[in-house]
Amino acid sequence: MKKLYKCSVCGFVYEGEQAPDTCPKCGAPKEKFSQLDEEAMNKIYASDRTNDIHMELVQLCMKIVELCEEGIQIDLDPPCVSAFKKAKDEAWIIKQRSKAELVGHINKGKY
Repeated sequence: MKKLYKCSVCGFVYEGEQAPDTCPKCGAPKEKFSQLDEEAMNKIYASDRTNDIHMELVQLCMKIVELCEEGIQIDLDPPCVSAFKKAKDEAWIIKQRSKAELVGHINKGKY
């Protein structure tokens, strides 16, 4: 069964039978990795999909903002521009909420 190892230098989590020779993120040597216990592993595996969903929401919100900016620039009429401005503001809130949730997950070891 694969195990999870965490780099004490940068926090990178590696999945494998044993820790890597060097950290794929920061290049730290194998000795800087520690094997995570079952509870920590379960947190990471359980949150993997929800973290992906939050990241996708952030990307979608960025696309909404881009589309709203285009609609604002077209400036068809005041109600239309107002709708785009509101949607842009709402997308920002959703984006920030998802980012804050990701930070919360990371702070609880769910990454």
